[in-house]
Amino acid sequence: MIALSLAEIAEVVGGQTHDIPDPSVHVTGPVVRDSREVREGSLFVAFVGERADGHDYAQDVVKAGAAAVLASRPVGVPAIVVEDVQTALGALARHVVRRLGATLVALTGSAGKTSTKDLIAQVLRRKAPTVFTPGSLNNEIGLPLTALSATEETRFLVLEMGARGIGHIRYLAELTPPRIGLVLNVGTAHIGEFGGREQIAQAKGELVEALPAAADGGAAILNADDPLVRAMASRTKAKVVLFGESAEADVRAENVRLTDSGQPAFRLHTPSGASDVTMRLYGEHHVSNALAAAAVAHELGMSAEEIALALSEAGSLSRWRMEVTERPDGVTIVNDAYNANPESMRAALRALAAMGKGRRTWAVLGKMAELGDEALAEHDAVGRLAVRLNVSKLVAVGGIEASWLQLGAYNEGSWGEESVHVSDAQAAVDLLRSELRPGDVVLVKASRSVGLESVAQALVEGGVDAR
Repeated sequence: MIALSLAEIAEVVGGQTHDIPDPSVHVTGPVVRDSREVREGSLFVAFVGERADGHDYAQDVVKAGAAAVLASRPVGVPAIVVEDVQTALGALARHVVRRLGATLVALTGSAGKTSTKDLIAQVLRRKAPTVFTPGSLNNEIGLPLTALSATEETRFLVLEMGARGIGHIRYLAELTPPRIGLVLNVGTAHIGEFGGREQIAQAKGELVEALPAAADGGAAILNADDPLVRAMASRTKAKVVLFGESAEADVRAENVRLTDSGQPAFRLHTPSGASDVTMRLYGEHHVSNALAAAAVAHELGMSAEEIALALSEAGSLSRWRMEVTERPDGVTIVNDAYNANPESMRAALRALAAMGKGRRTWAVLGKMAELGDEALAEHDAVGRLAVRLNVSKLVAVGGIEASWLQLGAYNEGSWGEESVHVSDAQAAVDLLRSELRPGDVVLVKASRSVGLESVAQALVEGGVDAR
């Protein structure tokens, strides 16, 4: 974080100092909520969670070098005491962002946020120092913590914004007001909580509503291929930049194809030129992500050649997202188990089919959460798609949702041993260990709550029990 004194922080967050001998002492280390991440000069944020109370670690973090604790009660060590820790954290982030000379880029969407955020960061940091959301820390706690990790040298701050209801993104945009806002897509992720795609679009569009006007540098980067996203152009006063494969897109892809290994290649077109891209990532769905990143980078002054080179060299920065491992015996494990929704499931299955040409393919799939009344139909559709793509083996893991996956495959024509329903991760591992052959490609994917990354890890490591 940019250096601030404890007195200044107390004023910004409306707190009272307790047990602080010298309020002029500066916070020079990171702002953290995990006691294990404390460094010399840190500010430790004491949240009260379901399993632990951060206040209980106050003594330990100060011994480890923390300058003070941001707390909701006195803790017997240097502390800034506030009424609500989360609100105070947000106020501090808003203050720091205003002090920075950085351009703030925010993005949201139903699928692909983290992968796209990672691409944007890898492209922009070729131009100037860039700070971006680690992993998927995209909520009212993770987002301000990311903003507070910026320094005086930071020129681009790239923030992923998630939402589970109307008003969430509006709140996040108030904490960290973006100049550039990107909306990737409106899908069915969390549709059970929102109630429908129109409600999801309403929530995601809060980002473009928060942007400054075009005359003040605001830019809304919108997916030309998604009608609900494209319609958001009417909800902003910012400059509108369209990306996609549509001929009307300002930043678009032509001659899209997959290499023999399943990696996308295309001709990138921007308003200032064109250049060829061959990505290191797997799956055609990354084309849209790459175009979104390219549109942001072009808006910030990068040339088509610079963007294409950066996209061609970019890798995966976040775990368990199409993470490909080649075993010594020739088996390929694709760990995409971080999360799942119908859109990302379809993309991953298509990537598996492309990677597995001439090889035997396995789709180890589990529950897609938060689909509400659409759950049965969506799981059935994924099972059917696995058959249509000629996936060799479908292993459906878990309870009722897994049975729906297998039912879809069965109804699509998988009547023999092409699909199987197993009870849990260990059963899947046991099955795969007994049947995998050299050259096989295995995709593992489900919602985060299912924990299927244990299957991928067991298969990669060999001999490791998934329980």
